[in-house]
Amino acid sequence: MSGALRAAWWLRGTRWGCVGAGRRLSCAAAGEAKDSGSGGDGGGGSSGSREAVERLVRAHPVVVFMKGSPAQPLCGFSNAVVQILRLHGVSDFRAHDVLQDAELRQGIKNYSNWPTIPQVYLNGEFVGGCDILLQMHQNGDLVEELKKLGIRSALLDAEKDQEKK
Repeated sequence: MSGALRAAWWLRGTRWGCVGAGRRLSCAAAGEAKDSGSGGDGGGGSSGSREAVERLVRAHPVVVFMKGSPAQPLCGFSNAVVQILRLHGVSDFRAHDVLQDAELRQGIKNYSNWPTIPQVYLNGEFVGGCDILLQMHQNGDLVEELKKLGIRSALLDAEKDQEKK
């Protein structure tokens, strides 16, 4: 079992809570500087409105609402989601730091009718949080869902490399 997967499993098993709220961080994936979608987009409505959340969810094939940024997660569960995506070679995803915007934080919970963060969306569809993504990773469903998005999981290449040895 890889170190990142072991860490994700440990976090799930201990039910480690989130820490370090209150810092303003970049909210884009892979260290890219980008606004979380709150305010100033000319779309009308607050950042937590159903319409604003819908735009964020549909803006990219893989979207994560998390605490912190992929480069510096502020929650063990958010970190585990980022690590699982990285294990599969998914570096091109949109991440929105809900700690930067209380309206967005509540708006995404209302939108999905799911009370916790992080939340993962694939092709505009709510997948779930850390536990569900971890389960999908473990049973192979995540590889299949990524394939539907045209994303080849890096784990498939790693398996091929192991078979050659």
